[in-house]
Amino acid sequence: MTLDINAFMHAFVTLLVIMDPFGGLPVFMTLTKDYSEERAKHSAHRATLVSLILLTIFVFVGEGVLTFFSISMFSFQVGGGLILLMLGLLYVLDITLGDDKDYSKDIVIPMATPLIAGPGAITAIIILVTKYGYWIPLVAMLVNLFIYWLAMYYARHIKTILGEQGLVIMSRVMGLLLVALAIEMIRTAWVELL
Repeated sequence: MTLDINAFMHAFVTLLVIMDPFGGLPVFMTLTKDYSEERAKHSAHRATLVSLILLTIFVFVGEGVLTFFSISMFSFQVGGGLILLMLGLLYVLDITLGDDKDYSKDIVIPMATPLIAGPGAITAIIILVTKYGYWIPLVAMLVNLFIYWLAMYYARHIKTILGEQGLVIMSRVMGLLLVALAIEMIRTAWVELL
C-alpha cells in the first residue's frame, strides 16, 4: 500500500481544522483546572482512547450507515457542510452553545465526544473514506489524535508558551479555515451533482 501524499495532506488538514486542538485546549484546561497534573494527563489518555474507538468505528462502518438509511452522499455532504459551517462560525464569533454541566468528576465524555470525535469529525471521516478509501483517512485520523493528545498532555506548558491570547487567536484562525472548508464541501457536492 502506497500513501498518496496529496490525498493524505488533504485528509490530515481537513481533520486538523475540524478537530481543532487549539480550540479544544482551553476547554480541556478549564475542565481539568482543579486536577493534579498526573490526573489531567490520565484524562488526556482516556479522552484520546475513547475518541480513537469512536472515529475508527465510523471509518469502517460510516458508509454502511448511510447506505442502511438510504442517505445519498450529496445529502450527507451538504448536511455535513452546514454543520461544519455552524461550528466554524461558533469558533470565529466565540459563541458557546449548551449547558453548564459539572464535569469535575470525569471529563472524558465532553472531551472525547462531542469535542474531539464530534459531528464534524465523524462527517469528515465518512466523506474522506468515500473519497480516498479507508487507509488515508485512518492514518490522518491517527496523526490528528496524536497531535490532540500531545496538546492535552502538555496543556499547561503550551498555555505558558502561547498564553491565553495566543490560544484564542489560534482557535479563531482554525474557525475561519473551518468556515472556508465547509463552504468548499457544499460547493463540491453541488458541482458533483450537476
